[in-house]
Amino acid sequence: MSDLIDDPYEGMNSPEFSVSELSGAIKRMIEGEFSHVRIKGEIGRVSLPRSGHVYLDLKDDKSVISGVIWKGVAARLPMRPEEGLEVVATGRITTFPGQSKYQIVIDDMKPAGVGALMAMLEKRKAQLQSEGLFDPARKKPLPYLPEVIGVVTSPSGAVIRDILHRLRDRFPRKVLIWPVAVQGERCAPEVVRGIEGFNALTPGGAMPRPDLIIVARGGGSIEDLWGFNEEAVARAAAASDIPLISAVGHETDTTLIDFVSDVRAPTPTAAAELAVPVRHELLAWVNEQDARMSRALSGALMTKGQRLRDLSRALPRPQSLVETPRQRLDMVSDRLPVGLSKQVQTKRIALSDASGLLRPTVLRRMVDAERRSVTAISDRLAPALVRNTRAKRDMFDARVTRLRPTQLVLQVQDMEEKLSRTVKNFVNVSHSSVVKWKEKITALDRLRETLGYKETLRRGYAVVRSDGDLVTQSTDVKGEVEIEFADGRIVVGKDTQGSKPLPKKAKPTPPEQGSLF
Repeated sequence: MSDLIDDPYEGMNSPEFSVSELSGAIKRMIEGEFSHVRIKGEIGRVSLPRSGHVYLDLKDDKSVISGVIWKGVAARLPMRPEEGLEVVATGRITTFPGQSKYQIVIDDMKPAGVGALMAMLEKRKAQLQSEGLFDPARKKPLPYLPEVIGVVTSPSGAVIRDILHRLRDRFPRKVLIWPVAVQGERCAPEVVRGIEGFNALTPGGAMPRPDLIIVARGGGSIEDLWGFNEEAVARAAAASDIPLISAVGHETDTTLIDFVSDVRAPTPTAAAELAVPVRHELLAWVNEQDARMSRALSGALMTKGQRLRDLSRALPRPQSLVETPRQRLDMVSDRLPVGLSKQVQTKRIALSDASGLLRPTVLRRMVDAERRSVTAISDRLAPALVRNTRAKRDMFDARVTRLRPTQLVLQVQDMEEKLSRTVKNFVNVSHSSVVKWKEKITALDRLRETLGYKETLRRGYAVVRSDGDLVTQSTDVKGEVEIEFADGRIVVGKDTQGSKPLPKKAKPTPPEQGSLF
């Protein structure tokens, strides 16, 4: 039945294309017609692989087109592609033959108006706030009078002149300027490097580390101030260990760095006013405090003096305080000679009574009593010495009986027998070890002979040498050839009549076995 169906292309002279040829033709046609286009749409899916390229979708309410941003272009973009952001992308339309799809290769991308920028700003603000970077508890207090102030701003603008002029009027301080671009593509990375650079300085180093950082820029449109809305700038300001004042734009301008900084100043001039106090006001306050302290000290001294005078009037006169003790001293001094005379007389009577008791008969009786006591002790001393000597002699005799010569002789004989047995055992063990070592050496020697090439020669093989070198191939033969057999060697060449077998090498005889001792 299939034979009855006519082929509509039968007999036509149409060319045949391969898949690659057709894909290439479509690619050239599309790239020729759409070499430069601008597309407005909302960013859908965003993919960031490790290669650094960016793959995304641009969509509206009806269609979707794939897009790719190569690594080098992505690094130069003024913004970071985020899902849900409405943008205007500039590039060229091309095809991807591997998947039979078309896509746009994006060379530039910008937000589609102020509304898109504000939407992206609100999204970043909500993300940073959810991470706690806006929390007032993490904000650091500003130093009252910083020694060094670091300013991150443009060195050629009016902002730095206003800051320096205001600092000079209020309280001159050392100022370090980190020059940056305050708008454009280079703004955000340079501001990040400035904040991180000031924090990386070593305290007390050759370059002093600032005690306070001011990030300043004059007013402008939201596009001009957009560098200070970048996430990298906000995170660098939040991570700063040095207190940071943000002074970006005018009072009505608000950027992300204002929310994460420790203090937000409405203008750069106001930032300088927040950084240092007024020197003249500080001097006036110090003088006022000095005057108050002087007045307080004088008043306190006057009050204490008056109190002391009032207390002194309540105290009695010094003369009246010493009158009674002086009278008592006079009375005692009058009684002192009489008391001394009575005391001397009493001591003299006591001495006379004591000397009356020291008569010769009393002393003789005392000496006789002491002599009888010594005699009684000496009578008991002789028997005690005899008993002690007898006990020591008995102890000595008991120890002598234990040291009999026969026991010592028996112990010496026993030790000699033990020594003889030990020596005999040592000799037997040494002899058996030597025998085992000899047997092991003999076995290893037989193994050496078995594995050597001499045994191979006895089985009918031969070793061929040419000019002293071993020959393994026929092409290596040069000049005379020496052949070694099991019973000798012969030389083969132009004249082989003079060759003769070499004498067989004698096998070494094993050493004689003998005793170690």
